[in-house]
Amino acid sequence: MALTFSDLHTEKGLKTLEEHLSGKTYISRDQLSVDDAKVYAAVSENPGDGFPNACKWYDSVASHLAKSFPGKAVGVRVGTSVTPSEAQQTEAFNAAAGADNDDDDLDLFADETEDEKKAAEEREAAKKDTKKPKESGKSSVLLEVKPWDDETDMKKLEEAVRSVQMPGLTWGASKLVPVGYGIKKLTIMMTIVDDLVSVDNLIEDHLTSEPNNEYIQSVDIVAFNKI
Repeated sequence: MALTFSDLHTEKGLKTLEEHLSGKTYISRDQLSVDDAKVYAAVSENPGDGFPNACKWYDSVASHLAKSFPGKAVGVRVGTSVTPSEAQQTEAFNAAAGADNDDDDLDLFADETEDEKKAAEEREAAKKDTKKPKESGKSSVLLEVKPWDDETDMKKLEEAVRSVQMPGLTWGASKLVPVGYGIKKLTIMMTIVDDLVSVDNLIEDHLTSEPNNEYIQSVDIVAFNKI
C-alpha cells in the first residue's frame, strides 16, 4: 500500500514523518530507495532536534546523495511554492544513484565537441530568426481619379481621396491633368504595404463608395511598381 505524506514543510507534516520513522531507518525498506528520495525532496531542510527520527533519516539520505556529487558545494537556497512532481523526484534520485556506478564515464567539465558547438549555434540562430519581424513588401501605385463632369469641385475630390486612411497606406504627390471640354482628372501617387492594403478593395470599398462617390466617378490604376 502506497504511503502518503503531505505538507512536509510544516510542523504538522514533519510530525507525521517523525511518527512513521519511529523504529525505522528508511521510509519503506531497510535500505535507501526511491521513496526516500521523493520524501527528501519534499522536506525543505533538516527537521532539527525536535524530530530526532526524521533528523537522523534526513542526515542519512543527505550523506548518500553527497557521495554521488563529490564536488565542493557553496550552498544554495531555492524558494518555491510548488512541490516537485513525483516524476522529477524519481528522475533526480535515479540520476544520483547512477552516478555512483558511472563515475569513470561522467565528465561534467569536458569540452564541447564540434558537433555540439555547431548544434548550439544553430539553435541560437533559429531563436534570432523567430524574434526578427518579417518585413512585408511595398509598392508604389499611380491612380487616375475621374470626376463626374466639369462642374465637380476638384479640390473636394482630392480631399475625399486623401480622407481615406488605413494602416499601410501613404498618399503622395498629385496633380490635375486636363481631359477635354473643361474636365480635369486627378493623378495621385500612393505607397502601400502589400500585406496590409489591397488596391482593388481600396478603390471599390472606399474611393468609389459613399460618400466619396459624390465627387469620384471612377478610379483606374495607371502604374503599379514593387519597391
